[in-house]
Amino acid sequence: MSLPDEVRRHAAEVAASARHVRIEDELLDALEPGEAPPADAERHFLDGEPEDVADYVLALNAVNFGSGWFPTLRKRPGCSGYWTVAWALADRWRAEGPWSAAELRALTAEEVATTLGQPPGHELMALYAQALRALGAFLGDRRALDLVGDAGGRADRLARMVVDGMPFYRDHGLYKRAQILCADVEGFGLGRLEGLDRLTMFADNLVPHVLRCAGVLRYDDALAERIDAGRLLPIGGAEHEIRCCALHAIERLSERTGVPPRTLDAWLWHAGQRPEVKARPRHRTRTVFY
Repeated sequence: MSLPDEVRRHAAEVAASARHVRIEDELLDALEPGEAPPADAERHFLDGEPEDVADYVLALNAVNFGSGWFPTLRKRPGCSGYWTVAWALADRWRAEGPWSAAELRALTAEEVATTLGQPPGHELMALYAQALRALGAFLGDRRALDLVGDAGGRADRLARMVVDGMPFYRDHGLYKRAQILCADVEGFGLGRLEGLDRLTMFADNLVPHVLRCAGVLRYDDALAERIDAGRLLPIGGAEHEIRCCALHAIERLSERTGVPPRTLDAWLWHAGQRPEVKARPRHRTRTVFY
């Protein structure tokens, strides 16, 4: 069974027995996902040599987590936590070029904090440095574009490679970050991988929040009150139900519309930037998986 199909099966099983979250199926048909996000050549690094862009994509995906800490980050004006990190890395690539694998293996939390414009003692900087060192160890003598080639043009194989090779990608059951890396390979113009449309939604905390705002996901009173009060959720339990139910709902919507889950995810993530959606608290969990 492919990695995306494992995720589908797991999410369906969790959704079927969920105690804290339910899917309002009748509201799913009325959902207006929005539109695809435009390319952002300023906050992303898109205009370099393919080898350098690939290095950026792998480095960005290595640190594409930490939403539970994002309210505590020093954000760039008008930017979310994700865009703050992505833009800072893009500026580093433009000014100094990519980190080599050897440089990645030696990165410290202080160096990462300087690159990202954050306090060196911030807990997330140490986790980011650990993730980037793991990327350097995983690459060995390769560059990022070599890794794409090693996947043989297959999305499921690339996802499995990073899951097996780096511990922060081992989000057992959902594998959000491994799958979004595959989508980014195409999104950043590095080539198309076979099986991209078989990827699932990339289960984080924003798309479930958009679905909740639309009434598609309903939480029990205790869970809703905790999220609305801005209190952190522990990983697992209700938090896992939220992500699995969101993913299963998007699978249903994809079946009805014929739109691949990864495309619906992009549309809904973009819809999550709307002021009325951002104004309402979403669930926050401090984890390396999203």
